[in-house]
Parts: sequence; structure tokens; C-alpha cells
Amino acid sequence: MRLLRGNVFSVSGAFEGSEDIGGARDLARGFLTDVQAVYGLPVSGRVMGTVQLVVSELVTNARKYAPGPCLLTLEVTGGGQVEVSVWDSNPTPPAILAPDPTRVGQHGLEIVMAVSQSFAVHREPVGKRITTAIRLADDPGGDVVGHQP
Repeated sequence: MRLLRGNVFSVSGAFEGSEDIGGARDLARGFLTDVQAVYGLPVSGRVMGTVQLVVSELVTNARKYAPGPCLLTLEVTGGGQVEVSVWDSNPTPPAILAPDPTRVGQHGLEIVMAVSQSFAVHREPVGKRITTAIRLADDPGGDVVGHQP
């Protein structure tokens, strides 16, 4: 993890194979654990799971629909949220399908959009970047990882 400026923390990783999806989740879990343990920012148990889910869905899509590696960046700012950003080499924006409980599969972006504060797709000079934001401490029960009442 690195301190960028002020109270902004960031970590990045490149992932090339579908077997790396677990590695992307591990990167997210380790990053959020450090954000809490080292920097004292609260991270709820629900957020820990939600960020790993979002990372898994976005990296899975990048690996499935774009050739070459994808790049994952996680960033925490003073605003109390974690930004998850995944770049891949395919410039085509993802198809965002309407919710359909009868459809088998293809619910990943639907889930990501439902659990995120924001969702954006940006074209890059090469490929695209999908960025979401999730609040760090949004658990109504106050379930902060590692917190003892």
C-alpha cells in the first residue's frame, strides 16, 4: 500500500489469467485490512465482503471479454469510501442488462451497480476503465472487522 497525498491510500495489481481472480480478491482483502489496522479507518464486515464481490465481478468480466491483462486499483480517500477501478484492453462498454430474475447468468454488473455508491465506464486511449465506489463503514449494525464491543 502506498500513501499518495494527504489521506489517500492506494494499491494496484495486474491480473492476466482467470486463476488470478482469487488473487484480486486477496489484494482487496489485504488492502482493506491494512486500511483499518495501519491507518485506523473503519471497515465493516459487510464492506469487506462487498468490495471482494465487486472486485471479483469486475476482474472476471475483464478476463472474460478483453484480451491481455487487466489492472485493478483500489483507493481510499478522506471521503470514507473505497474506489475500485478495473482497466482492460477492450474499448467496448459492457452491456448493462435490465434486471431479469429468469435470466441465467450475466448478473455481475447488475450486482455491482446495486451495491455501489457510484458506477462509471470511461474510455481510455487503449481500452476502458470501470470505476465504482463503496462506503467503508456502511454496516447498520456497526460490524467493523476486528472490532470488539
